[in-house]
Amino acid sequence: MNDARLIDLYLDMLAAERGAAANTLEAYRRDLGDFSHHLGAQGGAIATAQAEEIRGYLGDLSGRGFSAASVARRLSAIRQLYRFLYAEGTRKDDPAAAIEGPKRGRPLPKVLSVGHVDQLLAAAREGMDAARPTNERLRAARLNCLLEVLYATGLRVSELVALPASAARRDERMLIVRGKGNKERLVPLNESAKTAMRAYLALREEASQETKKQTKKGSLKASKWLFPSFGESGHLTRQHFARDLKALAAEAGLKPRQVSPHVLRHAFASHLLQNGADLRSVQTLLGHADISTTQIYTHVLEERLKSLVRDLHPLGES
Repeated sequence: MNDARLIDLYLDMLAAERGAAANTLEAYRRDLGDFSHHLGAQGGAIATAQAEEIRGYLGDLSGRGFSAASVARRLSAIRQLYRFLYAEGTRKDDPAAAIEGPKRGRPLPKVLSVGHVDQLLAAAREGMDAARPTNERLRAARLNCLLEVLYATGLRVSELVALPASAARRDERMLIVRGKGNKERLVPLNESAKTAMRAYLALREEASQETKKQTKKGSLKASKWLFPSFGESGHLTRQHFARDLKALAAEAGLKPRQVSPHVLRHAFASHLLQNGADLRSVQTLLGHADISTTQIYTHVLEERLKSLVRDLHPLGES
């Protein structure tokens, strides 16, 4: 079988057995396609490549200016491909098994302090001043609701913007979130976030009545999304929310480059750990399949443990 067929078989397995998302499959196809192109230029192929040819490809990536993280990601895709081919009996060996990836340091996540999050929330609430026109208050209420829910739950931005309208109408304490790989998880929702949802939906209803679009397709009232797009059908995009959040950061006196939806997800996790949550619980709330992903927050635990020893140990600092 040629390279394209082998890659297709592997991607079919990822989709069927592991529930890989479309974006994930496209990334693997792109990375493995580049590997196949490199082998083909050297007269080789995936089915016959040996370890030296894989090392040569990794060296070529470095020569093209790829970062250590990008090279490691490509190697991970290649390893998984050959592991699959070996398990299926297409190859009698695994040429990628003994290849070491580039050493790379894992950067610590950017985190906002509790005070900075409070500044953002205060700025968002100011935009909901009753003296402003309804449409302006509605946009401010949407941003406030997005911010409250994100900080209360730590959702991925893709999960947040795609929440159904029913998420705000249930009198429940938990959200059912559909995350990566189409997997569902339960996430607690605090009263502050639920209050923000109710205020936002009330303004949506008011705006719909004013514009007399309640019964038209794509109206705010009829939308199945909690955060529908104001300009067209569908839900708010991740990019739009990120832009609004940076603008809000500037209004709150924060540096916009330091604020993003993902930074708020990090803040959610870090603040939980600072206040005594365990790593496994945070892993579940974030929807991480592997706890190794959650371990980027261990620096928070280390600081908390140092503080415990310093403050509570009989021989700690006075």
